Amino acid sequence: MRLTDRSGKIEPISLPVPDLSASQSPDTGEIPFAIVTIHARLRGYEQITAEGIQVFPDTITDQNLEMIPLSELPSEWDRTEFFDTPPQNL
Repeated sequence: MRLTDRSGKIEPISLPVPDLSASQSPDTGEIPFAIVTIHARLRGYEQITAEGIQVFPDTITDQNLEMIPLSELPSEWDRTEFFDTPPQNL
């Protein structure tokens, strides 16, 4: 779990990813990235789950999430917005 700063950002997180060599040759049988899921929650806002986020070696991956205040969706207090990212055609 991570908490954001006042601007809504967190410090970068290091994640295990495949070796860079996995992306240097075609048909290695490995996907050249790690796949992660991000959950964002804040009291008073709609929850967000972003699935299939691709994280590559030696690359910073940014995921911008816009949370909707529940005051705009009063009957949806427990709703979670899901985003599924399809794999890149590499």
